Order: sequence, then structure tokens, then C-alpha cells
Amino acid sequence: MSFLRKLFGLGPAVDLKALADEGAIILDVRTKGEFQGGHIKHAINIPVDSISSNLSKLKNKDKPIITCCASGMRSGRAKGLLKAKGYEKVYNGGAWTSLNRKIA
Repeated sequence: MSFLRKLFGLGPAVDLKALADEGAIILDVRTKGEFQGGHIKHAINIPVDSISSNLSKLKNKDKPIITCCASGMRSGRAKGLLKAKGYEKVYNGGAWTSLNRKIA
């Protein structure tokens, strides 16, 4: 299981609900069209391919960020991109539908 967690960029188990309750940013990295088809309330939509050009929307590097997408692959990639840009508290929430159930 730890191999799969590492492969998908999930890292150690984290209480995503607690992070969300404490004000973590929910970053949905799917396309605009996918996001419009359904998303987590109050999530920010920045497609994974445009994260680097939209960092101004994520000004506070100390605020926790939970990434999500359709399956967990793009959100894992987004986590890596954000970590490389100096964001330390980034967590891969996986599929948005699953994350939505976890944090509700």
C-alpha cells in the first residue's frame, strides 16, 4: 500500500477533513469543463497545466493546500509542482468525489 501511496503522491496518511475544517485551500486541478460539471464547494479551479502561471492565486505558501482531480493522477502532479515552487503544506486529496465525501 505504501508503494501505491508514493506512486500517486499521497504520502503519509493525513486527516484531510481536519485540514479542510481549519481552512485549507481545496485546489481542483481538472479542466474548466470538468470543474463546471461538478466540484467541491469553495474549491479553486486551476488546471494542472496552468499552475505555474497562476501562483498568484495561491499567495500564502504557509496555508495548507489539498489538491484534487478526477482520479488522483493530476492532483499528484500538481502537488509535486507546488512543492517545487516552495509550498510545503500540500496534500494530494485524490479524486474530488472521494475527497468531497471525506471532508463533508
